[in-house]
Amino acid sequence: MPEITIEDRGPVRWLTLNRPEVMNAITSEMLALLNTELKNADDDNGVRVLVITGAGRGFCTGLDLKQAAAGEGIGGSGLANAGARHYSTREICTVTLQRMDKPVIAAINGPAAGYGLDLALGCDLRIMSDAAVLMPGFARMGVIPESGGTWYLPRLLGWAKACEVAMLGDNLSAEQSEGYGLVNKAVPAEEFDAVVGEWANKIAGNAPLAIQEMKRLFRHGLTQDFESHSHHVLMSVLNLFKSEDFKEGVQSFVTRRAPEFKGK
Repeated sequence: MPEITIEDRGPVRWLTLNRPEVMNAITSEMLALLNTELKNADDDNGVRVLVITGAGRGFCTGLDLKQAAAGEGIGGSGLANAGARHYSTREICTVTLQRMDKPVIAAINGPAAGYGLDLALGCDLRIMSDAAVLMPGFARMGVIPESGGTWYLPRLLGWAKACEVAMLGDNLSAEQSEGYGLVNKAVPAEEFDAVVGEWANKIAGNAPLAIQEMKRLFRHGLTQDFESHSHHVLMSVLNLFKSEDFKEGVQSFVTRRAPEFKGK
């Protein structure tokens, strides 16, 4: 079985981490494949929204500890060869994820620990089943959130709360995660797939050029002063005014019908 499966549901692409027997623990080969599929989704004009989830009971429990204990894979001697590719900027999945213009939803169906937690934090939106748990126990393993967590946590939570979550390392339920602002929505397990699909389809039905430009501007705004950012926003909106999608949005509003955006 492939370690990552791909399913297109209309304009929504689902990437599923597919090692359910080990709660989707990550291997170096899996990381390379994930990085490739993230780039493919971003380049595919037929994809408007990407959903990342896990097969079986887990989202992703981080690196494969059995491999690491055996001196293999990312956490073992393999770090010097295949695993090392993960630590070059060009090949880090979470860097690719942060560069993507397509919106990405983390569908956290089960435990998310280590790399799996960082992967979820790198997505634009997070929907979490009440059967899932976030496990920020990095300090108890003698490591740090190495794939984006040290960057995302203070921005999502503020400094003090980020320190609380990372340094205490306590597991967080879906209800706690929503209360902290780590996830957008906590959902009963029996409603989880339907809610993820509803959110993904609603975003996919909006104007894709505008959605992608929003994401670019959100990203650039993290490192720009307000005045510089405002100039970029102005140039972007002037370009969007020329698009067929903008004309369709205006026309659909005037005629009181649902818009049909083409991404042009």
